[in-house]
Amino acid sequence: MNKQSAIATPSRTKELLNKYRFTFKKSLGQNFLIDVNILKKIIHHAGINENTGTIEIGPGMGALTEQLALHSNQVTAFEVDQRLIPVLQDTLTAYKNVSIIHQDILQADLVDIIKQKFTPEQDIKVVANLPYYITTPILMKLLRDHLPVSSITVMIQKEVAARMAAKPNTKSYGSLSIAVQYYTEAHVAMSVPKTAFMPQPNVDSAVLHLTLRKSPPVHVIDTGFFFSVVQACFGQRRKTLKNNLFRYFEDSFSREEIEERLQQAGIDGTRRGESLSMEEFALLSNTFYHPSDK
Repeated sequence: MNKQSAIATPSRTKELLNKYRFTFKKSLGQNFLIDVNILKKIIHHAGINENTGTIEIGPGMGALTEQLALHSNQVTAFEVDQRLIPVLQDTLTAYKNVSIIHQDILQADLVDIIKQKFTPEQDIKVVANLPYYITTPILMKLLRDHLPVSSITVMIQKEVAARMAAKPNTKSYGSLSIAVQYYTEAHVAMSVPKTAFMPQPNVDSAVLHLTLRKSPPVHVIDTGFFFSVVQACFGQRRKTLKNNLFRYFEDSFSREEIEERLQQAGIDGTRRGESLSMEEFALLSNTFYHPSDK
């Protein structure tokens, strides 16, 4: 299919909008990609090849889906908006390797669907232009479901991508950075201008590439407790660790006991959360953890 007839062009997108009398729903965060070159760069950063099985979330009118169908072995796309199902059946009719599932990705049993749609030996990747309002819940579901996928490549709000890939001692570094990097190696692959979308979003965009880790980079006694401690340490960014931890543990520990545990972990309580590495957060969490504390 040549560039002129691709779905991801302003003229073709407008033609489809008129044909189906489609109106964008702000509540669904719908911003369709209209730049084929951007889509091809996403495919490249995702490492897609003819053997790849791909999962897409929110295909819209099929702009990215089409490129995934052209470059990968099999595509399974989840679309929550019923109005787009007939549009997708129209735009993707030529591609026999595409399966559209009308379902909210947050409600889907992805482990079971992957078993149905892909072969056990297949390299499976998630590639998507995610709705900005629900980016974090979707990504955390994908990570916590422990899916047999090798990577996740997503178009998201630039600021959120920066937070997910941030390193210690930077403005963007926070509990979200730790949550994502506990499961993946994260990096921002490219920025994307507002002009690549219809309608144009109010925020800048970026492509975030996540490579799934085979095991976490740190040992923690209890994962849930670890994430709770991390969140507590960033509770009020301007406050010190000991003050944030006292606020979190005030029903469990006195200030003196918190000071003692910080000393036991070898971490200065006057530091702030943004200065701690993941290894230090793990040490802190393990030092404070006791089943009776939870």
